[in-house]
Amino acid sequence: MTYLQTPPVTETARDRVIREAQSAVVERIRADPAKARSTLRTTGHVGEGLACEVVQGPFSATLDLGKGMGGDAAGPSPGFFARAAIAGCVGIAVKMLAAREGVRFNCVDIAVETDFDDAALFGIGGGNAAPVRTRVSIDIDTDAQGDIVESIVDRALAMDPWFLALGNAQDVSATVSVAR
Repeated sequence: MTYLQTPPVTETARDRVIREAQSAVVERIRADPAKARSTLRTTGHVGEGLACEVVQGPFSATLDLGKGMGGDAAGPSPGFFARAAIAGCVGIAVKMLAAREGVRFNCVDIAVETDFDDAALFGIGGGNAAPVRTRVSIDIDTDAQGDIVESIVDRALAMDPWFLALGNAQDVSATVSVAR
C-alpha cells in the first residue's frame, strides 16, 4: 500500500452524497437486518463460438477468448471481469468507507495480479486450474495519516465481498440440465 501526500482537502459535495447515502443504508439495515440478505441472478449464453453474452438486470457484457484459444476476441475474457470485479469492489469499498467516515481520499488506485497454471486449464499435469496466487495493491492519494488510512483499508477489506471471495472458502454448487 502506498500513500501519496497532498495538501489537506475538505470533504467534497460528492463525498457528502456518498456518506449520506451509505449512512441511510446502514440505518435501514440496522432497523431490519433481514433486509440485508439478497440473491442476485446473472445469466450467460454461449451460442456459436465461445462468446458469452451475460445479463444481470439492465446490464449486459460480452465475454470471449482470444483467437489463439479459438474465440473471436469479441470481448474481454472471463478472467478480466473477475479481476475487474475485485479491483472495482476493493476500490469502491475503500473509497465509500473513507467517505462515510469523513476522511478524504482523493483517489484510490488498485492493481490486481493473478498467477495461473495454464496447463491445468487443459487437464495437463497435476496442477489446479484455480489461480495460484493473487496480489492486490492499493494506492491512495490522501492527506490523512497512515494509521487512519491503514485502519480504513483493513476494515474495508474485511467487509468486501469479492476480496473475501478470493481467500475464503464458500459453498459453490452447479446443476446441469440437458435439452434435446
